[in-house]
Amino acid sequence: MSVPLTAPSTATAVTNSEGPLKVPAFKHPLDPLTPEEIVAVSHSIRRYVAEKTDVKAVRFITSSLLPPPKQAVLAYLGIPLLSGEKPEPATPIVRKAEVDVTDRTISAAYNSIVTLHGQDWVVDVVDKLPEGVQPQISVEELLLCEEIIRADERVIKLAADVGVKPEQLHADGWAIGYDSRFPENKRIQQALMFARWGRHENLYAHPLDFVPVVDSIAKKVIHIDFPPSAKPKGEGAGATVESTAPTTKPPPLEEDSFKAVNRKREPPPRESHDFLPDLLSQKEGFKFREDLKPLHVVQPEGVSFKMDGHVLEWQKWKMHIAFHHREGIALSTITYNDDGTVRPIFYRLSLAEMVVPYGAPDHPHPRKHAFDVGEYGMGTMANELTLGCDCLGQIHYLPGSYVAHDGSAVVVKNVICIHEEDAGLLWKHTDFRVGGRAQAVRSRRLVVQQICTLANYEYIFNYMFYQDGNIEVEIRLTGILQVYVQGEDEPNSQFGTTLAPGINAHYHQHIFSVRVDPMVDGLRNSVVETDILPLPGAPLGSAANHYGNAFIAQSTPVARASDGARDFDFARDRRWSIMNPKRTHAASKRNAGYSIMGKGAAAPLMALDGSVVAKRAGFAKRSLWVVKDVEGPKGGRMWPSGKYVPQTRDSPEDALPNWATGDDSLLEEDLLVYITMGITHIPRPEDWPVMPVEHLRLVFRPTNFFTANPSMDVPGANDSKSLMAFPEASDAATGAACCEH
Repeated sequence: MSVPLTAPSTATAVTNSEGPLKVPAFKHPLDPLTPEEIVAVSHSIRRYVAEKTDVKAVRFITSSLLPPPKQAVLAYLGIPLLSGEKPEPATPIVRKAEVDVTDRTISAAYNSIVTLHGQDWVVDVVDKLPEGVQPQISVEELLLCEEIIRADERVIKLAADVGVKPEQLHADGWAIGYDSRFPENKRIQQALMFARWGRHENLYAHPLDFVPVVDSIAKKVIHIDFPPSAKPKGEGAGATVESTAPTTKPPPLEEDSFKAVNRKREPPPRESHDFLPDLLSQKEGFKFREDLKPLHVVQPEGVSFKMDGHVLEWQKWKMHIAFHHREGIALSTITYNDDGTVRPIFYRLSLAEMVVPYGAPDHPHPRKHAFDVGEYGMGTMANELTLGCDCLGQIHYLPGSYVAHDGSAVVVKNVICIHEEDAGLLWKHTDFRVGGRAQAVRSRRLVVQQICTLANYEYIFNYMFYQDGNIEVEIRLTGILQVYVQGEDEPNSQFGTTLAPGINAHYHQHIFSVRVDPMVDGLRNSVVETDILPLPGAPLGSAANHYGNAFIAQSTPVARASDGARDFDFARDRRWSIMNPKRTHAASKRNAGYSIMGKGAAAPLMALDGSVVAKRAGFAKRSLWVVKDVEGPKGGRMWPSGKYVPQTRDSPEDALPNWATGDDSLLEEDLLVYITMGITHIPRPEDWPVMPVEHLRLVFRPTNFFTANPSMDVPGANDSKSLMAFPEASDAATGAACCEH
C-alpha cells in the first residue's frame, strides 16, 4: 500500500482522490457510500475543522451512510406499509453520512453529520463526544499496536530475557476491555504478545508471558501486566490447582506487576505448529491426502438470480445487500412475491453485536471480552474473497469500503459473495402402495456470504434464502484459538485446555446479537411467545385426557416494553413468532407471521450477574429482546451494547437493556427483535493449530404466512448429469420415476 498501515492484508486497495460525483448519487436509498463519496465526505469535514474549530488535525475512524427514515425508503421503493394496500406517496430522499473522528493529539472524539446538497457534501453538525466515550478501534490502530511494542525498550528487554529478538516480536492489539486503573480519557489497547520464528510461521504457537498496555494517541507503552501461573495445591489424588497470585484483583499500577504474581519468567514454546501448505510440507512425516477427487459446482446455463447494483432478485425474493463497516453484511427491504403480491418480511437483517468473554479469572485475562462488532467493526475486518476457494460455483461479488485515518477509502474488492447451492431435498413423498408413484423436489438456496478475520479468529457469515420461504442465518467459527503460554512444569489449568506442550487455550464463549427489523406483511407487528404444554388441568386418566397424551400450544403476546426481555424455556419448548395482527390465514384463522427457530443456538452467559461482562454485554443475559424502534436525526435504535463500545465501564444509556423498560405498548408497533445466539467453547486438542468450523444456525420460518407450501411450483429433481459411482458393479435401478414431473 502507498500509505503505511492504512490497509491490512484482507483489503484490496486505497482510494485517496475525490472522483467525479455521479448523478443521481444512488440507485437505492440504502446504497452504501462509494469510495469516492467517502473521500469527498472526508474533504468536507477536514475543511470544516480547519475553518471553524481549534482542532489541529483529525484521525478518521468511521464514515458510513446515515440511512433515511424507514417510511421514506418504503415509499421511494413502492413498498406499502401493509401488504395489499397502496404505498405511501414518495418523498425526496436526502443522502447523509455519519462520521466519527478523533483528535490526533489528544483523546477527544467527535461525531459529524454531513449532507449531500447537489454535488457538494456539507457538514451539518459536529458534536464532541463526552469525555471517555471512544469510537471503535480502527484497523490502523490495531496495526500500530505492534509497532509501538517493538519500539519499547522495556518490551524488548522482557522479550530478550526469554530468548526472543525484537524482529520476532508480534502483538495482537485488543481493546482494553475494562480496567479501572487507567483513565477513561485515554485511548488504549492491550497487546497480546507472540513470537514468530519465520515470516509466515504460525505466531500463535509461541505465546509470551506478559501483556503491554499501549496508548494509541501518545503511541507508547504505558504499563506492562504479567498473568500468574498455575501451581499444584495439595498432594496425591486429591490435589487441585491454584494461582501463584494471592488474588484475581489487579495490582495497583505503582506496584511491581511481575513480583505480584510470584512466578518465574516463562519462555515461549519453540515448536512450530504451521497451517500453510508449503510450511506443512517441510514437516517430517507430513503428507497431504491424495485420494480426494475433484468436485465441481457447474451451472451451464448461468445463475438464477439477477443483480441491479445492490438489489438482488431470486426465486420470488427481492432484497438490498450492502456492506457496513460495523455490521459487515446488512440486508434490507426483504420482500417475497406471493403470486403477484409483494409481501414485505424484514426491513433490515444484520449482526448488531457480539462478545467473546473468556473464563480465566486471573488478571489480566478478564480483560479479554472482545466486542468484535462494536469495538472493531465486522466490516472493517472482512476478507477479500477468492473465487474457487472461499466461494464455489458461479459467483457474483460486491465490493465494500471504509475510511482510513487520513480520510481515504480502503476498498475490499470482493467482500461479499453471492451464489446458489444445492441444499438437498426440498420435499418428497412416495405412495408406498402397489403401483404408487413418487415425487422428489430438490432444494436450491441463495447464499450471501462474508468472512471476517478478527486477529486469530475467523467468522463466516451466511445469510441463506430458500424456495419454501425460509430465511437462515448461519455463523461458522474457525481460525486459531487465542492461547497463552503454559510453563514446562505448570499443571493444567481448570480454566482451559492444554492443546500442545506449552500452549493453553482458555474456556470462552462467542455470543452474537442478531438484529431483526421486521415488517411482516407491513411495518406494524407484534411478537407472540408460544409454550408447548401438557393439557392444563387434565391429568392422566381424566375425562379430557384419559391416555395422558394431550398437549397444546399456548401463545401469549409480548405486550409491554418491560416484558420485552425473554428467555428460552427448554422444558416448554418455547418459541417466538413475529406476526401481523392485520393479516389472518383463511384456514387456520391465525395471524400471518414468521417464527424464530433458534433453540439449538442458545448459550447462557457464564459471567456472573453484576460482573463487568454482564454489565457491558447486557444483551447476552437474555435469549430474545423485543423493543420498539425510535427513529431520530441520527437513525433508529441499532447497537445492543451502545453506539460507542470501547472502554465502556457499564451499560451505556443507549444499550438494549435500557430500551426494555416502561409500559409502552409493543402490540402492532414498529418493532425491533434482537436474538441472542452463541456457543460455549471448551477447546480441545483437535481445534489446534486451526479449528475446524463450528456451526450456529438461526432460522426464520413462515407460519400461517402462505396459503400452503409455497414451493409446490418448484420443478422436480431431474439431474441428467448424475451418474453411478461404480456402474460396472451395480444392478441398482436409477429410480427415474421419482424425478418425473
